[in-house]
Amino acid sequence: MLSALDREHTVAPAGYSRWLIPPAALAVHLCIGQVYATSVYKNSLVQHFDTSQTAIGVIFSIAIVMLGLSAALGGTWVEANGPRKAMFVSASFWASGFLVGALGIATTQLWLLYLGYGVLGGIGLGIGYISPVSTLIKWFPDRPGLATGLAIMGFGGGALIAGPLSRQLMSFYDSGYDPNVATSVASGEALTALFLTLGAGYFVIMMFGVVNIRVPADGWRPAKWDPASVQAKPLVTTAQVSAANAIRTRSFWLLWIVLFCNVTAGIGILEQASPMIQDFFRDSGGTSAVAVTAAAGFVGVLSLFNMAGRFVWSSTSDLIGRKPIYMLYLGGGIVLYTLLAVFGGTAIPLFVLLAGLILSFYGGGFATIPAYLRDLFGTYQVGAIHGRLLTAWSAAGVAGPLIVNGFLDAQGKPGTLTADAYKPALFTMVALLAVGFVANLLVKPVPAEVHEKEEVAAR
Repeated sequence: MLSALDREHTVAPAGYSRWLIPPAALAVHLCIGQVYATSVYKNSLVQHFDTSQTAIGVIFSIAIVMLGLSAALGGTWVEANGPRKAMFVSASFWASGFLVGALGIATTQLWLLYLGYGVLGGIGLGIGYISPVSTLIKWFPDRPGLATGLAIMGFGGGALIAGPLSRQLMSFYDSGYDPNVATSVASGEALTALFLTLGAGYFVIMMFGVVNIRVPADGWRPAKWDPASVQAKPLVTTAQVSAANAIRTRSFWLLWIVLFCNVTAGIGILEQASPMIQDFFRDSGGTSAVAVTAAAGFVGVLSLFNMAGRFVWSSTSDLIGRKPIYMLYLGGGIVLYTLLAVFGGTAIPLFVLLAGLILSFYGGGFATIPAYLRDLFGTYQVGAIHGRLLTAWSAAGVAGPLIVNGFLDAQGKPGTLTADAYKPALFTMVALLAVGFVANLLVKPVPAEVHEKEEVAAR
């Protein structure tokens, strides 16, 4: 039965619709996107383990670091073994992470939660994130930005489903938990049941992707598509570059800087979203004009912008090119962050609009980077190259919160901060985006000496 996971058994038959591939990829990304919804049960875990916010927050950090490491180290394996086997491995690790985490909650052993959701789940995250990328690009050589945007949009939208679902499940398993009250916490038994339910449910959904994913047959191309049209575009190569050679090029490391700067800036808002909007509209008496429930709604709005940006901006990059769209992400981000720092506290609708656009660029940056890599390095090992580049995400996942929280800790205690307290952090993000903007301008086609020989790339 396991032989059905091999690459040679996933080649699409003649007439297979390529539009069945994005839903298969989406099934995986919607599930692993749950990682963005961990804050929903964070306070419940704090009380259950009788520990600090930091100790529980480490779980998310471990998962993101393992995402980057597993994507980087496992990228070549994913390319060699195909998307079906990679998706199955991802589903197994992701579900196992929840099951081991449930055991940790049930026995009050925090290290098991670190091992389960953090390490095992993080490996599932990394493998699952990159597993459909090169396959989508091979099916959509005419519209790679649209294809990757469709799938990676699911990762941004996973929290929109997981957040409300987790709250409702906790209230189902614990009648004393009220999902509408911010201070309400669920019992350890409810958290254990939640993790078991999510682990089983996500495994089943991800199996839909495993069963339906296919790779195109050798020589397949979309109807009426001329490969010569790709060659005519700037920065788009028809040659192929291996992952080992890609990391030796200047363009790869420039893109690493671009992704790091864009993600660090986005996480600066995403990680602090709920308290940030309350602090921006806090009066001198310490009372905020934004209620806790409204702040939670603001986080949901940002998730919508994040998800929409992954599809809209990535699809737009097929029309205007990858380099210009990153000039928009980074240059536009500089303007938006400056406006947020200077005028964000004047009106709530303006604050929401500016923050939403920033998050749309954040999401768009994630969805567009695989197509950018395909333009520069070809399709030969683009999934493995993407995996190595995602170490920038791991670094940004640590740097972003450290920068913002470091500045805020110096300004005062949570619940007493105002808009002025955020200005040093916001202007630091402006400087980071400027560095990323310059790095993007310096990206050039890779030299011919790193191109693979035609017979090797055709394997």
